[in-house]
Amino acid sequence: MQFFESQKCFLSVQLGLGCCFLFLSSNAWAQRDSFEGPPINYLTREVFDPVAMLDKAVLSGDVKLDYDREHGFLKSLLKALDIPVSSQVLVFSKTSLQLHHISPRHPRAIYFNDNVYIGWCFHGDVIELAATDEEQGAIFYTLKQSSVESNRFVRDRGQCLTCHASTRTQNVPGYFVRSVYPDKAGYPILGSGTFTTDLTSPFLQRWGGWYVTGHHGEMAHMGNRIYAEDESPVEQPIGQNRGSLEDFFSTDVYLAPHSDLVALMVLEHQTQMHNAITAASFETRQAVKQSFDMNDILHREEGLISESAQRRIDVVAEQVLANLLMCDEYRLESPVSGTSSFAKDFTIRDERDILGRSLREFDLETRLFKYPCSFLIYSTAFDRLPTEVRDIIITKLVLILTNTDTNPKYSHISLDSKRAILEILVDTKPLIQVEYERMKSR
Repeated sequence: MQFFESQKCFLSVQLGLGCCFLFLSSNAWAQRDSFEGPPINYLTREVFDPVAMLDKAVLSGDVKLDYDREHGFLKSLLKALDIPVSSQVLVFSKTSLQLHHISPRHPRAIYFNDNVYIGWCFHGDVIELAATDEEQGAIFYTLKQSSVESNRFVRDRGQCLTCHASTRTQNVPGYFVRSVYPDKAGYPILGSGTFTTDLTSPFLQRWGGWYVTGHHGEMAHMGNRIYAEDESPVEQPIGQNRGSLEDFFSTDVYLAPHSDLVALMVLEHQTQMHNAITAASFETRQAVKQSFDMNDILHREEGLISESAQRRIDVVAEQVLANLLMCDEYRLESPVSGTSSFAKDFTIRDERDILGRSLREFDLETRLFKYPCSFLIYSTAFDRLPTEVRDIIITKLVLILTNTDTNPKYSHISLDSKRAILEILVDTKPLIQVEYERMKSR
């Protein structure tokens, strides 16, 4: 995942702008203004994401981060944040904060769980972290790779937002997976175009600038290769169905030899799911505040949510549902499989119903998951959505799963799958159980 992403000007790193543009459009600045001030206060409000909580534990002495000469704090961080090594994916395009440490010979390693992402570079100056706060979305940090300095996490104060609060992240502080055409040094050939990828993306647009291990039959992707100007991946689909990366670089300095295909696919889904939840939270809080402000001005009833505010809330509720129920997912033309224990490790972290079913179960034959409903419905960020939007999402979700809502947008979910998803959620998600029982009693 290319958080701390650079798109146009690599000199910006040397100018202290991180991995950002040297300029922003007026629309981008307006978007930032909308969440840097009330009611979001993105840069000033206290956060409680996993990295922020780990920082407090380190400061109090409850947790000690261990340093080793080969990987710095990486192993200790993965253990402290409960991130499996099997989640490792490798990106070699120069599209991040430490671009001078990244190349096809020395890719950047990314590790992740449901809420935290860690970026590690060989001989890197810092470890990059991004974590999801229950209300404030993606929060970005760095940790110096030094055994002699204080191991405190430094929170970014807005520089990352020049790239990580855009249409690619649904206009909120968030994450995205980027696919580019990298040249032999790893620089993106920007004139050839780039892609922000998720589970709706065609395989042929995915993972340019990434290494990929796994099997995917006749489907071709952009990974495991460099490009010349104006070269298309379809012209020469090389580097496919790789079980090893040893032909490309030495994997010995990494914690694992893999850049697992299934991990990459999960990463693509969950980054945009996180963004949809954050966008719904921000838009609802802003709409409600503006409505309440107008109530005071117009002497309307206290607590009234105007029709225009309600329409805004309805729109973002639908966006969450579309991501949650995996609308327009690209249909796999061949079965896929990874090369690490990621799929097993991921499935273990589950919430199972009385029949042993889980939303984390994979399909990998025609789609990513067996049951097309995101596991991030269990996230704290989903639970902490403002009730004005969360109640709408839950009500609509139950209507869809009981087949009461006949919107063709959700016709990709079979009746059997709807029934199974509903049964899983009723058993494992109290908010869904309450709404389902309420509907049955009407």
